[in-house]
Amino acid sequence: MKYSCMQHKNKYPCAIVGGGLAGLCLAIQLADKGIKVVLFEKNTFPFHKVCGEYISMESWDFLCTMGLPLQELNLPKINQLGISSQKGFMLNTHLPLGGFGMSRFSLDNCLCELAKKKGVAIYDNCKVFDVKKNNKNESEVHTSKGIYTTRIVCGAYGKYSPSFMKEEKNKSLNYIGVKYHINTKKIPDNKIELHNFKGGYCGISKVDKETHCLCYLTDSTNLKNNANDLKKMEQNVLYKNPFLESYFTQSTFLFNAPLIISNIYFTKKNTYQNPLFLLGDAAGSITPLCGNGMSMAMRASKIMASLLPQYFDGAFSEEALQKQYHALWNQNFNTRITAGYYLQFLFGKNNTTHYALQVLNKTPYITKKIISLTHGTSF
Repeated sequence: MKYSCMQHKNKYPCAIVGGGLAGLCLAIQLADKGIKVVLFEKNTFPFHKVCGEYISMESWDFLCTMGLPLQELNLPKINQLGISSQKGFMLNTHLPLGGFGMSRFSLDNCLCELAKKKGVAIYDNCKVFDVKKNNKNESEVHTSKGIYTTRIVCGAYGKYSPSFMKEEKNKSLNYIGVKYHINTKKIPDNKIELHNFKGGYCGISKVDKETHCLCYLTDSTNLKNNANDLKKMEQNVLYKNPFLESYFTQSTFLFNAPLIISNIYFTKKNTYQNPLFLLGDAAGSITPLCGNGMSMAMRASKIMASLLPQYFDGAFSEEALQKQYHALWNQNFNTRITAGYYLQFLFGKNNTTHYALQVLNKTPYITKKIISLTHGTSF
């Protein structure tokens, strides 16, 4: 195969910038197809990430097929959903497809070890400074561990674009994400709860190691209005939801300090920005209500992994690769992204959210339909 010839030191057919779900899953699939891959991650494995850590069951078979022994990990299967309003009303419903819980600390590290076993060259604690085309129409990836030459570069770096991407500052409404791991007995292992408060919402569900993930998203103005004091904001804003007050005051918090990310924008970007093909949040941060950005990132990796071997075999040009990937990305994700944007406007409001949940409680068919829009099909 044509892609097997680039095996010299620091020279690979494919390079991946970012070691999250999209990047690691793409690397594993390409390695299974005999394609040499190098992956760069700025952090050091294993590490925590701000993430809700509820994974749709649509991804289960995909992860197992790649070689992850999910059945052996005794992970919680989640098939119940509770959504509360700030006024204390709780909508409880069944999740037809459902999901499972696994921390990103565990999941990403398992994928990293699996990728290494399959021959992927992984450089963590490695910063990428620039990616540019040379006079041979190859891409040069300039990193803190040297310069690497490659035919294709995939960007899977998440919500924050590297400085060399030179993207315009987004002036739209932005959010802050905060994550804790807690011990609590207040929620069944098979249930995920979503609790609304002014300008945001908080998800709580079980992950591995007898731990629950508590992760919330808030409009950044909530923090500004509380003198940029996180604890003060939680007490003044989140505690107004009685369910959240109970979780915060009656649980054991396991982190020394919360994980926080800021300047989150939920906007669609591009699937390609010369010379990078973009996957996951790099192609546009997905609202949590879209139905699982994690599964969407993994599905995007599968799409790209199906196209790249054909490209390396000379079946089509790089321009055709761009068009095919963009078309398949839209085909798989546009409906879910649109649904997520509408749900984002519905949640995080006092009266609107409260009355909407009461209506949904009386119309289970509509509730089921909305839930189906936030979960995809197995892949």
